Amino acid sequence: MLKTFPIQTHHHSDMIDVTDSIQEWILDQGIKDGTLFIQSMHTTAGITVNENADPDVKTDFLRRLDEVYPWHHKKDRHMEGNTAAHLKTSTVGHIQTLLVENGKLVLGTWQGVYFCEFDGPRHRKFVVKYVSA
Repeated sequence: MLKTFPIQTHHHSDMIDVTDSIQEWILDQGIKDGTLFIQSMHTTAGITVNENADPDVKTDFLRRLDEVYPWHHKKDRHMEGNTAAHLKTSTVGHIQTLLVENGKLVLGTWQGVYFCEFDGPRHRKFVVKYVSA
């Protein structure tokens, strides 16, 4: 079972919590136990699991990625000029694997699933693939 989720990003770099959307889909589908694969369909946007309690985590996360991969680097040769976005996506990753038990995502107390935009704002999508236990 594969579900495509459209998402509109609003900033050049952003982390959008998609946990509730995924959990709602799990409930709507009647999924009880199994594995979910959550995948970004873009080379400049990733998927990660991180803290969703303190909004400063997102701010710090994106700031530190900008420090490691500055947007303008004089030696970048990629003609679109978004090498930093590609590097950030490769670092964060484009896919996460999560468990579902008793109809709920298996996440820690402070964990959430984030769609990470690194070259926005844009119309994006991610997919969720369910595999039964």
